[in-house]
Amino acid sequence: MDVLELARALVLQRHPDARAAFLGGSVLTSRRTARSDLDVVVLLDGPPAPYRESLRYADWPVELFVHTEESWHAFVTPEIAQRNSPLLWMCAEGALLLDADGTGARIAETAQRLAAAGPPPVADAALEDARYALTDLLDDFAACTDAGERLFVVAELVRRSGELALLMHGTWLGNGKWLARRLEPVAPDLAARLDEAAQAALRDAPEALTSLVGEVLDAAGGPIWEGYRRSGPRKTV
Repeated sequence: MDVLELARALVLQRHPDARAAFLGGSVLTSRRTARSDLDVVVLLDGPPAPYRESLRYADWPVELFVHTEESWHAFVTPEIAQRNSPLLWMCAEGALLLDADGTGARIAETAQRLAAAGPPPVADAALEDARYALTDLLDDFAACTDAGERLFVVAELVRRSGELALLMHGTWLGNGKWLARRLEPVAPDLAARLDEAAQAALRDAPEALTSLVGEVLDAAGGPIWEGYRRSGPRKTV
């Protein structure tokens, strides 16, 4: 049984009344590995949706995302505002497993349109926040002498450098492996350069990472620390 048939069988067993279902993720691509899981989105009329569950089906690990059409929009809308919506992409790029009443076609069209439109414009304040955080981390890195602390500072420098590069290009963000994948079209060598520089930094050779992070910062307008200010929320009477 191929993965599409397997995922469809799972949906029909767990939710025979499903209005629609999608299979998304790496399992459908050339990036599929022996540990790839089945990312399955199911659309129902109502309860028990919405819920998320991790399970195993026919020896496959499965991530099940069960929604109503309303809850799908309620989850996707704020995720788009945060520039990172795995649920959106599972339906925009995934395979439609079943479509009982046209819901699947409607959600697929909506997801593809929203994904193609891209995330919202990057606000100046958000870009400045990212520059500030990276500047502050770079200062910590320069003064770091503890190996354990250095490990986590380096990891944060790598992640935040990648995110700042994506913000500069106005593209979608990503978590984990998806951060590297989002970088490929806009900064194809950055992930490899960060990897090499980070490994050197953990061997007490910090120069390459310091230089590369500085390069990313300069492309975004340069380091920022002194004079940075943000007001907190104000209580209304």
